Amino acid sequence: MQYSIVDYESIVDASHSLRLDAEFFRPDYLQVQHRLEAIGSHRLSDFHVNIRHPKEIKRNYVDDGVLFLRAQNVRPLSIDLTANPVYISEEDAERLKENTIQYKDILITRSGANAGQCAIYLENSHAISSSHTFILKSGNLNPFFLTIFFNSRYGRTLIERGKYGSSQPEIAPPFLYQIPVPNWKNLQTEIEKTYVRSKKLTELSKTRYAEAEALLLSELGLADWQPKHTLTFATDYASMQRAERIDADYFQPKYDHIISAIKSYPEGCGTVANQVHLKDSSFKSEPETEYKYIELANIGGSGEIKDCMVAQGQDLPSRARCKVNAGDVIVSSVEGSLESIALITEEYDNALCSTGFHAINSDVLNSETLLVFLKSSVGQLQLKKGCSGTILTAINREEFGRSVVPFITTDKQSEIRQKVMESFNFRKHAKDLLEHAKRAVEIAIEQDERTAIDWLGSVS
Repeated sequence: MQYSIVDYESIVDASHSLRLDAEFFRPDYLQVQHRLEAIGSHRLSDFHVNIRHPKEIKRNYVDDGVLFLRAQNVRPLSIDLTANPVYISEEDAERLKENTIQYKDILITRSGANAGQCAIYLENSHAISSSHTFILKSGNLNPFFLTIFFNSRYGRTLIERGKYGSSQPEIAPPFLYQIPVPNWKNLQTEIEKTYVRSKKLTELSKTRYAEAEALLLSELGLADWQPKHTLTFATDYASMQRAERIDADYFQPKYDHIISAIKSYPEGCGTVANQVHLKDSSFKSEPETEYKYIELANIGGSGEIKDCMVAQGQDLPSRARCKVNAGDVIVSSVEGSLESIALITEEYDNALCSTGFHAINSDVLNSETLLVFLKSSVGQLQLKKGCSGTILTAINREEFGRSVVPFITTDKQSEIRQKVMESFNFRKHAKDLLEHAKRAVEIAIEQDERTAIDWLGSVS
């Protein structure tokens, strides 16, 4: 049994956060609170931090306009714009101008299972936030430092303390204002330098991946190719019989055009069915063995795996039935997430992935080339063509096997591999820098600012 003894003054103080429940006074929460107070921290309100709670106003999504950020875009330490970004019209953005996010604003998810996730907005153009996030302007605190603090072990514990409710946890703004934050000027400067370096490396990672894709499309003679959606077209009965499909979209001419272009590649081509090894999804996990489990939400925009669930076999979802190894490529089968394709690195060797993926490898194409091909417009069109179903539209194993893949020359595959590996290495370095920044804040809290700065300098 855990218990805490608190004085009346602490109860009165907590009432400003609308909390008088025992959960709020858990020993581990109080331990962190007392440690931060002991090193001279001040409440967020003392630093003139401004917290806005965006209002929910009806809006419509458009193909091109002002970026609209939802809670799902706010990840720990980063704004994820690869997870199906949406846009609203300039008119709707004007009506929602109170929800405007600008460069260096901090976002914290307000409710739901991921309540408390925090990231800084570092895009040059402004965006509009949904009502499911708080917008923080950092006042007298460095926004990079404040973001790192909120993502450190101590910051996460304090934000966790502020959650209330069970089925749909929420965080109240009055609580955030009461969070104690240390004010180390020198460490804040070093944290910002580290964060900016990480951002530059992330951009370099994206550039290298884009270069790999450009190499592939140029090799295929499709660098400038754009699909054209035809409103009317015709097909014959024999084609429908062979495909066993009668839905109109399957016979869109743009699909035939791209497949014809691949087939005209001088080095030749084949199909996934005869040139790629497609793994089974029949693995049975051991109940008490711990596994890494990868699902669609764990896939990044440049073919990387951002994170995963770690759990014993008995606690994994029933769809965790495909075992993958380093060098495999996992391809989403679900329409709407077809771009969720990733390379399995050594870190995820022998992990399990969802049956929502096709797990593949090839003796003809190296893994990096296979990844880039399937994520490119050329591969994505073929995957989209193969999707079928009503409630959950997806591309099944047989239809996936019909996808056409080119026999890219060995030299060009080596170039693509080099670009992709550079992309992955830059991204890993960027991630490591942010982890170092978090640890530096924790060292400063546990020891002192000078020790934290020296440590950060030694590892960055």
